[in-house]
Amino acid sequence: MGAWAIAVHGGAGVDPNLPTERQDEAKRLLTRCLDIGISALRSSVPAIDVVELVVRELETDPLFNSGRGSALTEKGTVEMEASIMDGPKRRCGAVSGLTTVKNPISLARLVMEKSPHSYLTTPGAEEFAKKQGVEMVDNDYFITEDNVGMLKLAKEANSILFDYRIPTVGTCGAAVDSHLQMNGLPISIYAPETVGCVVVDKEGRCAAGTSTGGLMNKMSGRIGDSPIIGAGTYACELCGVSCTGEGEAIIRSTLARDVAAVMEYKGLNLHEAVDYVIKNRLDEGKAGLIAVSKNGEVACGFNTTGMFRGCATEGGFMEVGVW
Repeated sequence: MGAWAIAVHGGAGVDPNLPTERQDEAKRLLTRCLDIGISALRSSVPAIDVVELVVRELETDPLFNSGRGSALTEKGTVEMEASIMDGPKRRCGAVSGLTTVKNPISLARLVMEKSPHSYLTTPGAEEFAKKQGVEMVDNDYFITEDNVGMLKLAKEANSILFDYRIPTVGTCGAAVDSHLQMNGLPISIYAPETVGCVVVDKEGRCAAGTSTGGLMNKMSGRIGDSPIIGAGTYACELCGVSCTGEGEAIIRSTLARDVAAVMEYKGLNLHEAVDYVIKNRLDEGKAGLIAVSKNGEVACGFNTTGMFRGCATEGGFMEVGVW
């Protein structure tokens, strides 16, 4: 019997001018999700079940960019994606392009357990969802008034917004230019705020899950790192990892898998592995991640100004932070 640990995130790349009220709201949500996970782990619920439970809670609350509250495409619609992975046998499921599935993370798990495949995208993913009897809602359910306003600002600035609820403005009210690039092309600002959860239970079983609405004002059909196993999500016998941030950079670096790889091939511990990949695998990309190991360790790392995150261990350690 080992020790359990859990970590959650609500996205990397926090606006340094984020109002205190918004920070406090995020911390309360992360704390609530940790409490849900801790209670389940104390009741010996398997890691994969805890991951799904916590991510569903994050998807249901409109605060972060997943499920209800997802970022809007350039067409003003929502296209969601998610993945989940069970470490012991490296089973996985992923979905993308969802427009009517209330909880994408649960559909990803059904792909893992009830289909012969690992990844389904729309329209096949939604057809599969209907056959499985998952809860479906109109696309309008996911759209919030805040996001409609932010999409308008993004279109006026001809940009992809960073923290799309807190627009960065200059003295004349126009969006401030930055030198960020995505796939080598300049953008004004990008929007992370993906959600994720990683868990190791008392049996040493690791699991990970990630869910997102993607980028505000993204091209319809764009797929980020969140549903890509090895990029946004990875779990094996050694660890579980969930990533957030610039999806294109995370995909290029296979960031989540790389944490496990350097643990296995370089003999690094969890904290060393997380530090190594953040410093050496992102090139000029901006991202963050949370991770747990089979030994009950928990770690996080990011090269952005901040990352909404929280973690707890069976030994009594608990922390919720932004910066």
